[in-house]
Amino acid sequence: MKNGLMDIEEQLAYLRKGTVEIIREDELRAKLQRSAQTGKRLRVKLGADPTAPDIHLGHTVVIRKLRAFQELGHTAIFLIGDFTGMIGDPSGKSVTRPQLTREEIEANAETYKAQIFKLLDPERTVIEFNSRWMERMTTADFIRLASHVTVKQILERDDFQKRLAEERPIALHELLYPLVQAYDSVALEADVELGGTDQKFNLLMGREVQRAYGQEPQIAIIMPLLEGTDGVQKMSKSLGNYIGINEPPQEIFGKVMSISDELMWRYYELCTDLRPDEIEAMRAKAERGEINPRDAKAELARRIVADFHGLEAARRAEEEFNRIFRRHEAPSEVPELALTGGRWKVARLLVETGLAPSMGEARRLMEQGGVRIEGERITRTDAEIELEAERPLLVQVGKRRFLRVRGAG
Repeated sequence: MKNGLMDIEEQLAYLRKGTVEIIREDELRAKLQRSAQTGKRLRVKLGADPTAPDIHLGHTVVIRKLRAFQELGHTAIFLIGDFTGMIGDPSGKSVTRPQLTREEIEANAETYKAQIFKLLDPERTVIEFNSRWMERMTTADFIRLASHVTVKQILERDDFQKRLAEERPIALHELLYPLVQAYDSVALEADVELGGTDQKFNLLMGREVQRAYGQEPQIAIIMPLLEGTDGVQKMSKSLGNYIGINEPPQEIFGKVMSISDELMWRYYELCTDLRPDEIEAMRAKAERGEINPRDAKAELARRIVADFHGLEAARRAEEEFNRIFRRHEAPSEVPELALTGGRWKVARLLVETGLAPSMGEARRLMEQGGVRIEGERITRTDAEIELEAERPLLVQVGKRRFLRVRGAG
């Protein structure tokens, strides 16, 4: 617990790291001061609709902020929106999201719970489900809730404005989503709510609805959306630019090493516990040539892997990365596959083993120099090899995919 070691201004500086906006910081200061005087912990809420079961580094930006409050001694509330998940958050969506079944939501919720404790202390984390209060709400209660918000307020939301301008449909249940999320803050008596920039409207709606129910409005802490490994678009599994926290350590390490030197500093800020002054000092050393940016990136990769898999896994992942990319050796463990012995077109072999999805892609990989067999680059698209039972061949595609192939005996 850190709050006994920090005064209020130091706590604010600690909580401010990486934020886009705190609404309002003077109110947060007052809440922290009152907590210090009375010993009553702040109730800090982070909501997640269980629409996708896998957490990636982008999700951990807000989870880390929740942990920061937890480290200061406050109550971390991880709210799984099993009720709102059946509506579908319209944030950032140009079309109505499909509604999930109860079975899908429950399965995804269990996966979420298993993953968040890689960062949060399970002994000091409250897990809530908003169906607990929403399913008890009567029609009269819901109408009373809706009476506190105007249609104009709801339609001010950017997502809805764009869809209206483009004459795309907006389902009525989507208009109700911000109301339900806001009422979650009332039910939980939240002092603080965390969210990404795409959640700002919902967090501010929570402040409005809390006032209507006679509660002190929550502080809205807005966090940035982390760019994916491409350095351009926000991290997303559908875009393939994500780093999943449940991925193998070697995969996480390699993906972190693939990001640009400039993006590395943003990952340091949002995905590690280093203080801003520590990060700035390291960056200044790199710019002066006192440390190699590659070494700084390896340190970042070690920290991220250690967070989710432990220090020993981070050490092994770095050794495996160096084996492949610095010493150009094969990985310590390579899967092996037996195929019919004899002559094989290399392109057909790549498709048969799953190293390429199609003949066209196999030829493209070869032409671009992305295919090696036993360390020799294969660029001719009509190249052939002989598969023998006694002599497995090491096939490499790109930087990370390896397979030993031999003829069936």
